Amino acid sequence: MKQSLLLLTILLSVGLAPVSAAEKKLVIIAGKPSHGPGDHEFNAGCLLLKKCLADVQGLKVVAYDNGWPSDPAAFDGADAIFLYSDGGGGNPLIQADHTQIIGELMKKGVGLGLAHYAVETLKEKGGPEFQQWIGGYYEHLYSCNPMWSPEYSNFPTHAVTRGVKPFSIRDEWYMHMRFRPEMKGITPLLVAKPSDAVRKGPYVYPAGPYEHIVAGHGQDEIMMWAVERPDGGRGFGFTGGHTHTNWGNESFRKIVLNAMVWSCKIEVPAGGIESSVTAEDLKANLDKKGK
Repeated sequence: MKQSLLLLTILLSVGLAPVSAAEKKLVIIAGKPSHGPGDHEFNAGCLLLKKCLADVQGLKVVAYDNGWPSDPAAFDGADAIFLYSDGGGGNPLIQADHTQIIGELMKKGVGLGLAHYAVETLKEKGGPEFQQWIGGYYEHLYSCNPMWSPEYSNFPTHAVTRGVKPFSIRDEWYMHMRFRPEMKGITPLLVAKPSDAVRKGPYVYPAGPYEHIVAGHGQDEIMMWAVERPDGGRGFGFTGGHTHTNWGNESFRKIVLNAMVWSCKIEVPAGGIESSVTAEDLKANLDKKGK
């Protein structure tokens, strides 16, 4: 009898113990050094976001710096990918066979989030894929990139906006994205109305102005958005992130952290992902760019 009770105890404590939900894996890719000190601090920004996600239960975050991972197994088991890097013709996702690699991951329902310059790709190469994967992209001479301070005061009811409070912060907020036709499946998350002065530029590059941007007088613009794809994956685009110190703003940071967690299909808490960032945190891991 004692042996039977002992065996039952072992089975209950080992074999029949409750099994926790499978851990989700988020792969963060920081682009190569870019721009001057304090701008496009991809590595520092990614490591800061990783630190802020350290207490999210059920989430494993793996970060790679200096562009596309050299480890061929980097995406094994990934539930979502977050890229914060340069874009345009140099976007890591359209180099070599990377578009095909990411495309296969998307078919499996892997999430994808792109931040700042990484949302820009080429119209003929990457454009259709970005529309499919995250809903839209920055198109050269169609979209524009002014430095301005949008007033974000209203947010849709969505997991990514949980706990986000109204805020305004100066950054290179891209606008007039090349979205899917009729905005199919896209949920705008950060929306603001640029002034006519913002529309008339100058933009960061090219200086502009563009007639079609100026003609949008009084219209709202979308600076962050999210999609849920038919393949089961989730995607989002965030156009801010030029100025590194902006990660010190709680709402600016929280809406991106929420999106990263959401893209992994982890439930975002009612108050969003809580984190704190110090002045020292913002100085950590900056690229050595000189003065």
